[in-house]
Amino acid sequence: MIGLLAKSRALAVAVALAFLGLGAALAVIYLFSPHAVLRITTGPEGGQAHRFIEAFIKVAQARHPRIRIKTVTVDNLRASADALEQGKVNLAVIRSDVRLPANGETLVILRHDAMAFITPHHSAISSLADLSGKTIAIPTGPAQADNSHALDILLSYYNIAPEKVKRLFLDAGDIGTAVASKKASAALAVGPVGPGDVVTTVASIEHATRAAPKILDFDDADSIVKRFPIFESADVPQGGFHARPEVPDDDVTTIGVNYRFAVPITMPDIVANAIGRSILAAKGQLMNSSPLAGQIEAPDVSDTNPLLPIHPGFADYLNNGDQSFFDQAQRYLYIVGIPLSVGASLLTLLVSTWSARGAKKDRDALRRLVALANDATTADRARLESLEKELHEAVAASVNASGAGAGDQWKTALAVQHAMRRFEQRRAALSAASGAEGGSPETSPPQPQ
Repeated sequence: MIGLLAKSRALAVAVALAFLGLGAALAVIYLFSPHAVLRITTGPEGGQAHRFIEAFIKVAQARHPRIRIKTVTVDNLRASADALEQGKVNLAVIRSDVRLPANGETLVILRHDAMAFITPHHSAISSLADLSGKTIAIPTGPAQADNSHALDILLSYYNIAPEKVKRLFLDAGDIGTAVASKKASAALAVGPVGPGDVVTTVASIEHATRAAPKILDFDDADSIVKRFPIFESADVPQGGFHARPEVPDDDVTTIGVNYRFAVPITMPDIVANAIGRSILAAKGQLMNSSPLAGQIEAPDVSDTNPLLPIHPGFADYLNNGDQSFFDQAQRYLYIVGIPLSVGASLLTLLVSTWSARGAKKDRDALRRLVALANDATTADRARLESLEKELHEAVAASVNASGAGAGDQWKTALAVQHAMRRFEQRRAALSAASGAEGGSPETSPPQPQ
């Protein structure tokens, strides 16, 4: 066990060199990596989300040439959320009422869409409850199934079975004709206060009926949102969907949904922070390619019960402002540094324990050699032979323990020489005494008293 200390020191040096090599390799990878890859869903082909993503990719790659964005095509918004949940993408466009990924967190809000229930000017329909037994027209497009499903949820609030309201899917520009010919009693269009299906549908109905249509006002919007948090209350200003004549003719409150960028919970804070800041900073450039980019906004950090929590990395930026790279990376240094520090401490403790055990065994071996030498000075012949066997075993154990330091080797050699000299002196003394007396007193029989 004398060489255990040297072996422990060699192990500690090897571990330290391994950590140093790992750190150097990580540094090289970080400094010389040519790019980072960001996978993002495109949204349904031809949809507004798809057009926005195309604009976002152009701006993002121009601002960050080291970031390569790979698109993942999905059939609909539900598939977009699925892709994030399955780890196929790092960034996904989701709609609040369609599908929320279990592993997702909000980065930024892309836009708010109003669910506009449009009726002809002289219609008696004043609530969704009045739609029972009637037909409603919905613009065709990638989101038509999602919009129809949203209608089902809202009808359930009024205890109306979905099958009680028929659906007629038409191009937004043809819905006016269907309403004028009584094939549809109302229309549902989902879109922003700006260019989109709502504006087109309103214009179609106004043109076909030669009168400004109406937008249903939801007095119970807050109650609906409390029951179905996937929706939100949406305020539409007077003339928001049509200027002349004004549609609506007064401010109205309706039900709305929102689109947002979602990222996985596992995304590092520093990455989410950088992406979120880049999107907000690029808002002006994005508006040149997509007018809907004007609605991009940061999520509300004061919301104590959000539909989809804000990623903590971006929330830190929204709460504390811009921070240096080292401030953002500090937590990762702690995460890596603390285990390394604990590991180094444990390794030091282990080496120290091994060293102490080895030193104790070396001291015990030296004490045993000295004790054997001392016992030999008074031993008779039989006892001396027994002690010699123990001496050979002790010497063999000391010699077989390799790797001792120079000081330990010197002490061991000195102790061995001291013991052997005492044994030789005792053998000589016993031989002299035996020759003088003419026999061995140790082996002669006892004399009778």
